Amino acid sequence: MALKNQKGSQSNKRKTVTGATKGGDKKKLKTSSSNDQQNKPFKKKFDAGKPKFDKPDASNNVPKTKRELRIQAKELAEARKKKRKPHYTLEQELASLWEKMRRRNIAKEDRSKLVSEALTKMKGKIPEIAGSHVSCRVLQTCAKYCTPDERNAVYEELKPHFLTLACNTYAVHLITKLLDNATKEQLASFISSLRGHVASLLRHMVGSVVVEHAYQLGNASQKQSLLMELYSTELQLFKDLALVKEKRLVDIISKLNLQKSAVVRHMSAVVQPIMEKGIVDHSILHKVLVEYFTIADKSSAAEVIQHLSSALLVRMIHTKDGSKIGILCIKHGSAQERKKIIKGMKGHVSKIALDRFGSMVLTCILSVVDDTQLVKKIIIRELQPVLKELIFDKNARRPLLQLLHPNCSRYLSPDDLSLLDSSIPSLLTKGGSEPESETKSSEAKDDDVDMSDAEENVKSVAGGKKDPTLRRKELLVDSGLAESLIDACCESSEELLRSNHGKEVLFEVATGGADKILHPHLDEKLDSLHESIASEVSAPKSEGQEHLLENFHSSRTIRKLILDCPSFASTLWENTFKGNCKTWAQGHSAKVVSAYMETSDPKVLKLAKKELKPLLDQGLLKLPDKSQPKKEE
Repeated sequence: MALKNQKGSQSNKRKTVTGATKGGDKKKLKTSSSNDQQNKPFKKKFDAGKPKFDKPDASNNVPKTKRELRIQAKELAEARKKKRKPHYTLEQELASLWEKMRRRNIAKEDRSKLVSEALTKMKGKIPEIAGSHVSCRVLQTCAKYCTPDERNAVYEELKPHFLTLACNTYAVHLITKLLDNATKEQLASFISSLRGHVASLLRHMVGSVVVEHAYQLGNASQKQSLLMELYSTELQLFKDLALVKEKRLVDIISKLNLQKSAVVRHMSAVVQPIMEKGIVDHSILHKVLVEYFTIADKSSAAEVIQHLSSALLVRMIHTKDGSKIGILCIKHGSAQERKKIIKGMKGHVSKIALDRFGSMVLTCILSVVDDTQLVKKIIIRELQPVLKELIFDKNARRPLLQLLHPNCSRYLSPDDLSLLDSSIPSLLTKGGSEPESETKSSEAKDDDVDMSDAEENVKSVAGGKKDPTLRRKELLVDSGLAESLIDACCESSEELLRSNHGKEVLFEVATGGADKILHPHLDEKLDSLHESIASEVSAPKSEGQEHLLENFHSSRTIRKLILDCPSFASTLWENTFKGNCKTWAQGHSAKVVSAYMETSDPKVLKLAKKELKPLLDQGLLKLPDKSQPKKEE
């Protein structure tokens, strides 16, 4: 049985192999048939004399030079530009004309011919090519030098496309140039064309420039029309409502019976995206934010302050309303927010100090912020290297004078003082209670300067919790700023005396500041300053320059120093006037000499009375009636 099974298995194997060979034979046949087809001869004879591809020329095998490669690449680029730009040829022609018309040494007649030729070529195509960086520059030059009729034609052709072009990176410069040269009617029509699009354009990085330019060029009513659209949906939709005479937002709400909460929501929806994008440089936004603070509740106002408490604020404080926003953020912000604001000013302090409105923000920081270490580290440290420049500048001296003599009406105008005293109504506290969230619009009519619409018994925000005198001492004396100020005054004492603005800094430093803040820590330094001033005053007269005692500014400063600083008066008497009073008893110098008889200090009066009394008796020296010395009994 085993043998039979073995034979059966062998037979099965043979059958399996046989089947495999049959399949294999079929495959082999197919393969052989394909080989036969490959070995078949071509039906058409191969013609060796006619190749399928042309033979390369011998000249193409020669490598091209770098110059030839550059020319070839340039030609290829030109061909691509022609396909991509439909007006490429026109732009090239305009560019050649522009190179001629923009020269300075060209005659007016020749330039006007070139401008007319360029405008003729562009006629009917201006809206299409205004977005090109080449043709846009040509159009700007044409708008500058063309005739009024040609400019009007360009304006009319672009008029339907203003909103589109306002958002173009290059065309925006053409729009602003046309607005600069526009007539009153054209400017009014342009501002009216912005109606309904002001908020969306302000959210655009390029379009906001056009709105700001129109806002700056417009009159009061045109500015108000642009602002009204940002206040409320009703004012945006109904043009007649925007014709009210009231300018302040609280008065507009009261006049039109608008819902205050709806106005706040609308303004928040307008302002928030603009601040998030960082488009905060424009004065129209600053005005909107100032008005927003007058009606915003506590949470809304705090949210805006929190968002602006960064380097964004530095870009806002160059305008009047922007500086007011900066002051409000500093006064009402938390310690952490104030820290962010001051850190954002790092590297820009000297530039801010020289700015008309930025200097007021620095003045507020020095008056309010309790973290004197941070102020010394950033603000004072950057002011010290440029003190010589700052003490002569009308704006930059304000922070220094605020430390020397706070809130003095001699150095700060009523507008400046009201700006420093401004506050947000919803964040004011009444008698130490919680801040009020809303104020009545009827109470807003009594306040014309700052934004406070609260009741009379609401106290203004005074600033930090630290004692003001201690804060001044830490910022002025402990930081070394006062010492640097004295050194700068010693080096430039003569120039400061003759300066219209520097003389006030010199006077405050020489007298030791309000409340004698510089005494007794810097008495020796102040004595050296008095000696320096006295030595400059005691110099003999010269023909080329007016003497300090005869100069308008310096003579009045020296007179005030004699009246308010006895130590300086004694030093000056010993160095200059002792034995020489008769020489200086005429002109502007006579007022300086007479100050010794008007002083309230008995030691100074006793020092000069012996020599000046004979001059008074002889009539050589005159005093005001109220300053006549009492007759001796």
